[in-house]
Amino acid sequence: MRALDIDGAWVMEPRVFHDSRGSFHEWFRAPDLHRAAGHGLGLAQANCSVSSRGTLRGVHFADVPPGQAKYVTCVRGAVLDVVVDIRTGSPTYRAWEAVRLDDRDHRALYLAEGLGHAFMALTDDATVVYLCSRGYAPAREHGIHPLDPDLAIAWPDGLAPVLSGKDAAAPTLAEAERAGLLPSYEACAAWYAALRASRADGRPRVPAGR
Repeated sequence: MRALDIDGAWVMEPRVFHDSRGSFHEWFRAPDLHRAAGHGLGLAQANCSVSSRGTLRGVHFADVPPGQAKYVTCVRGAVLDVVVDIRTGSPTYRAWEAVRLDDRDHRALYLAEGLGHAFMALTDDATVVYLCSRGYAPAREHGIHPLDPDLAIAWPDGLAPVLSGKDAAAPTLAEAERAGLLPSYEACAAWYAALRASRADGRPRVPAGR
């Protein structure tokens, strides 16, 4: 797994074996993630989305603790997947990084709790599957407008973005910060430390007072 410049994000670049029948690759390996992040991924939910070309989903995130870590790959077509550091106080606050996920190279992206996530479909029927450390909890879920000019994410030219009504109405990063919606880097770092000190049953030792 290759670390990105944003703390808490890694790209898994698998070996893909091809023969006359097709191909085979391992898109998730628990030991590799554990070596990179210092803890495992407690699987609570697995999602699958199918998107038409130009569909733009995100930027989504959840309250920390407990947040929601994601391990994302694209099994059909291609997407531009983006991780955004929305953790106030982070050395890379407001920074973003983009990774192409597709059905050729079969990369996967891991995002720790507290990071924002978005992607744009580059092909029709782009199929994205992702493993989540926590289940969907509407009261803890939030969004930031993916076209926020202050974030200035470089979405592909020549594609008209198609947003859901919810994403189109999402606040800018500055508005979300003023509203107190964003996770702090301090809270996220404490949560990561708790995960690294997880008990044998995989549940984190929550820091005192949280």
